[in-house]
Amino acid sequence: MTYSILALFVLFVHVTFVLFAVLTLPCIFLGGLLNWRWVRLFWLRVLHLVGVFIVAAQAWVGVICPLTSLEMWLREQGEIATYSGSFIEHWLQMFLYWELPPWVFISAYSLFALMVLISWFIFPPYAHKPR
Repeated sequence: MTYSILALFVLFVHVTFVLFAVLTLPCIFLGGLLNWRWVRLFWLRVLHLVGVFIVAAQAWVGVICPLTSLEMWLREQGEIATYSGSFIEHWLQMFLYWELPPWVFISAYSLFALMVLISWFIFPPYAHKPR
């Protein structure tokens, strides 16, 4: 039971990271146009940039996400099926895990990382705390 709960927790962390990585970029562009100060926070932008570039780099070198590996290991330790469970868990997994050829992910992650990099030039983060 403990492994099952830990696996579900890792899945939630994974989904939260994906939502952060994906939703932050449109917020940066929209917030830049609407002059939202929080989208230019340096620490937020660095965290976003590093996270997205790590994902893209993993795709390029063919490394499976550590969160996916940890979740699967926890499921195996708890002797539970790798993809079954509650309603919420099922839909979180459907949202997160797609079966497509690797080149699709490499292309998508690379394009997304390029867009994140471009956002630094169009709407650069503040180098200091805004007044």
